[in-house]
Amino acid sequence: MSKKKRRQSKTKSTHNSPKFSQKVLSFFRQHRDKSYSFNQIADLLNIKDTKTRNRLIRLLGQLTAKGQLQQDDKHRFSLNIKDHLYTGKVDMTTRGNAYVIVDELEHDIHIEQKNLNRALDGDEVEVFVFKKREQSKSEGEIIGILNRHKTDFVGVLQKQNHFGFVIVQNPKMYTDIFVSKDHFNGADDGLLVKVSLLEWKEDSDSPTGEITEVLGKPGEHNTEMHAILADYGLPEKFPPEVEAFADQIDTKISPEEIKKRRDMRDTLTFTIDPTDAKDFDDALSFKPLENGNFEIGIHIADVAHYVQPDTILDEEAFKRATSIYLVDRVVPMLPEVLSNGACSLRPNEEKYTFSAVFEITPDTKIVNEWFGRTVTYSDARFAYEEAQHIIETTSGQIPPQISLTKKAYTVKKEIVQAVLQLDQLAKKMRLKRMNNGAISFDKVEVKFNLSEDNSPLGVHFKTSKDANKLIEEFMLLANRKVSEFIGKQKTKKTFVYRCHDEPDDEKLETLNTVVSKFGYNLNFKNSKNIAHTLNTLLNDVQGKKEQNLVDTLTIRTMSKAYYSTQNIGHYGLAFDYYSHFTSPIRRYPDVMAHRLLQHYLDQGKSVSETEYEDKCKHASEMEKLATNAERDSIKYMQVKFIQNHEETEFLGVISGVTDFGIFVEIIENKCEGMVRLRDIKGDHYDFNQEHYAVIGRRTKTMYQLGDEVYVRVKKADLIKRNIDFELLGAADEVII
Repeated sequence: MSKKKRRQSKTKSTHNSPKFSQKVLSFFRQHRDKSYSFNQIADLLNIKDTKTRNRLIRLLGQLTAKGQLQQDDKHRFSLNIKDHLYTGKVDMTTRGNAYVIVDELEHDIHIEQKNLNRALDGDEVEVFVFKKREQSKSEGEIIGILNRHKTDFVGVLQKQNHFGFVIVQNPKMYTDIFVSKDHFNGADDGLLVKVSLLEWKEDSDSPTGEITEVLGKPGEHNTEMHAILADYGLPEKFPPEVEAFADQIDTKISPEEIKKRRDMRDTLTFTIDPTDAKDFDDALSFKPLENGNFEIGIHIADVAHYVQPDTILDEEAFKRATSIYLVDRVVPMLPEVLSNGACSLRPNEEKYTFSAVFEITPDTKIVNEWFGRTVTYSDARFAYEEAQHIIETTSGQIPPQISLTKKAYTVKKEIVQAVLQLDQLAKKMRLKRMNNGAISFDKVEVKFNLSEDNSPLGVHFKTSKDANKLIEEFMLLANRKVSEFIGKQKTKKTFVYRCHDEPDDEKLETLNTVVSKFGYNLNFKNSKNIAHTLNTLLNDVQGKKEQNLVDTLTIRTMSKAYYSTQNIGHYGLAFDYYSHFTSPIRRYPDVMAHRLLQHYLDQGKSVSETEYEDKCKHASEMEKLATNAERDSIKYMQVKFIQNHEETEFLGVISGVTDFGIFVEIIENKCEGMVRLRDIKGDHYDFNQEHYAVIGRRTKTMYQLGDEVYVRVKKADLIKRNIDFELLGAADEVII
């Protein structure tokens, strides 16, 4: 057959293929603002033969009858975008396709990779729905990119002679980035780099970019930590001008400023924090009253005194919005001169504070409350372990093994009495909160034991004890009462609230399906009983091997908390009003709350709701990025830890099931990896979404979410930050 005939045959087969209607619709989607006559459409689609032209006539009629196209009185056809065009956010999968999340639609819109049209994860896009379904995900094509979510990416440079490609680390990035020789900017082959997207032309397979920063050699600890921050666009160092501005701030305690404040330096005050804490932004004061009640002060570092609006320091703090806690370091919101110095409520130092002071009865009733600026003096600093020892022994004798100084010492009698009394009050407050519908999340926290060069030597688990809960309850009290003070005023005033919506019904049903495998029966029929049911579950799994999985899945059922000027209350805490007020060193919303509270205490009028709502959205977004960065750093350390255990066999729990593999979390160290379906021996396994399981076609063997299985570490890839397991079998079938 001649080349000419082969081309004709190919063209003919394309026009006669079942994809012909999609080709025509795609043409209209790409030219959605224009209308065309039949002849124009045929010419632009290169349709010459009579048979295919007749087919096009029929198809145009069918698409018009279905409402996908519309025809004007001049017999010109155009896309009927009404009810088919939406705006949403791209959520890429690791397999190259995506979903577009549209607020007004119940189900997401599925997008095949061929219909992404250069859209990337997180982009705000216009999507045209060509298969609309009511009860499941519709299918569509992205026809416009409104806003790029990000233009900076992290990856490894692979250089050729006069060009190169950056292989992006993020598994949701489905394309490499082309870099010309002129845009290498000194980067060498094989290095981890930050690349900025320049453009992506319609006729190009890959976008073009420019290398803006060389991060270092892949796999090296500091390089990878730097890369995590760079990938989320998070800062690592303060600009020199911000550091210089902070250094010149007058941090001395002056008599003139003290006169403007309530002087509480003579009231017994102390801090309780983690052993390795460097910034102490909250302290408690305690004073017994003659009437049998107690005056308790929650004193918070007065960050707003030093961080003034419209300064470069404030701009940088707002931009960061939060401190970032990676597995081996903290990237602070404020320069060290403030975060660890002037604003840190260190022992035996006078400090400016913003306080919530309450008169509380022995049964925790609030008799009086006062809010305002103070000056305080911390008499002592305790680690949680030291305070816990006081609570458990009712003694002030601190042994060297838990002492911050590694030396035994005796705590003053009045401080011991204060800690014990505060503990009793906190327990009563917590019980009331639980009875009112609060949910008790005491998730086990995994911590790594690190060597001097940040190599993981092992893991240990931190749980919340009475000393932690003591501080938690009084911080919650301050946060709640501050927001109530503003929120309950007759004249509405703009304020920054921490909001938390009710859990999603579908996620609750998923949780019920999983935990029933462990013998737990949940009752979600009555919405009022949801909190009680969840608390019972969380209490019942305490100390059991499935605790971490159940705790994680329960947290996943919850809505994400966020900041807003529109108060809806906090479901998880069972509070009608709640704000963040107690951590201004590490959270910008707390700084905003301090400023607004003082503004209203000074009888100021309500501020712009629109302005503060925009600030709230920014703070919520930055909190999400910081959380993702922290999660990635933990995953990196897990991979680094498990590298030393390749070929080792572990007992794990199936923590996730997908159509391409099952995730398994090792029970003894909480490291999570994947068993790919194609690697499971003895059968071909299919994903069963209804049962959250994979099932063998021949053997009908089922591996389900929550099942215990034995796995062998197959590979730990530090650069890709993933762990591959080999499945050995169900726990009750494998002999180790």
